[in-house]
Amino acid sequence: MEADFSEMRNELQSRDDLWRRIQLECQQLHTELLKVKMYKDMQEIQMKHQSSRVQLPEQLENKNTELLLFAESQECQQEELNKIRNHIYRGEQSHCSEQERMKTEISDLTEELHQKEITIATIMEKASLLERQLKMELETKDKLLAKQQLLELQYEVIKSENTHLKEMV
Repeated sequence: MEADFSEMRNELQSRDDLWRRIQLECQQLHTELLKVKMYKDMQEIQMKHQSSRVQLPEQLENKNTELLLFAESQECQQEELNKIRNHIYRGEQSHCSEQERMKTEISDLTEELHQKEITIATIMEKASLLERQLKMELETKDKLLAKQQLLELQYEVIKSENTHLKEMV
């Protein structure tokens, strides 16, 4: 999009340059028209004394036709320049709205990530607590198992003593 904007700006700049040249040419033509008018006035004065008055009005008519064509061309170029400006403006608006949408999306994703991090931290704390509880239960069971084995051993000893005593009796 930025390449398109750059291209549009370059085209707009070239059209602005063309517009300035056209305005300069228009001013030059206007100056030339003034000169032609002065020349015409002088010619008319001379023509009063001369019989051929046809050539100067034809030239003036040609110059007037050229000026009218130039003015029409200038209007068309101004319209096209306005179209390009509007197109660039719409493109920039579209670009700005896209940036805002992306900012909102990034903000939403950041918030979601933050919530997930909080959830992970909570789960890790619970897992750590459960691990400690499990270790404590295992230690308790190990102690109970050792105690049970000791009691079984004592039971076997007493049983064996009891059997021995029965044999003796």
